Amino acid sequence: MSDRIRTDVAHNARVWNHWLGGKDNYPVDRAVGDHVTGLYPSIGEVARADRAFLGRAVTHLAGEAGVRQFLDIGTGLPTVENTHEVAQRIAPDARIVYVDNDPIVLAHARALLTSSPEGATEYLDADAHDPESIVRSVEPALDLTRPVAVMMLGILNFVMDTDEARSIVRRLMEAVPSGSYLVLTHPTLELGGEGNAEAMAFWNENATPPITARSRAEFASFCEGLDLLEPGIVSCAHWRHDPQTGAEPVLVAQFGAVARKP
Repeated sequence: MSDRIRTDVAHNARVWNHWLGGKDNYPVDRAVGDHVTGLYPSIGEVARADRAFLGRAVTHLAGEAGVRQFLDIGTGLPTVENTHEVAQRIAPDARIVYVDNDPIVLAHARALLTSSPEGATEYLDADAHDPESIVRSVEPALDLTRPVAVMMLGILNFVMDTDEARSIVRRLMEAVPSGSYLVLTHPTLELGGEGNAEAMAFWNENATPPITARSRAEFASFCEGLDLLEPGIVSCAHWRHDPQTGAEPVLVAQFGAVARKP
């Protein structure tokens, strides 16, 4: 596995970890991450807003919606308030399968493989570009006859072709029953994110994997055939923000949405 880990090229999982204040990164990741921050100063806010959105979405799904199974694709490096921690705090019997094909994440998977005694947490080494292998491998950890929350936070932006990204979502949602959910976030050059174009171009020249932004219409196409939960497609920082937690959050150029399979 070590021969798959390159420390001379910045990598998304480690740079994201740096933006979130983690320590699982290398000098090249910090250098590229800091340069991106110089080009697009709100990138750290995007990373934190994305993580907070995860918490609110999983809290709703495990609580009010009664979901007990979560398929988290594009896990990233463990930080705080990971999916299983949020879900099992509300529903100790929740079952979570993390999916990533990144050897860096795989090396840290043991930190994710903790669980309440009543539930389960497992890790699947698979590629989001190959939804068929995910569907084939996820059982018996998850029961695909019962509702599943399919979580794809900041992962479809690494699928450069939009038709392919739609096909991936469609295949995954075909595999889960009525009453399942899709949880998505995705960067955009809308919502004040125009300044991110230069940062993304720098990223694609200096880091891996390459990334793309998408429009609201493209993001909405991932949710076709599903019922969007209120408030629909918004900046992920604004999705069901609790006003009691403080002032209105900063608008970040990252769409967020939760949709239910009818």
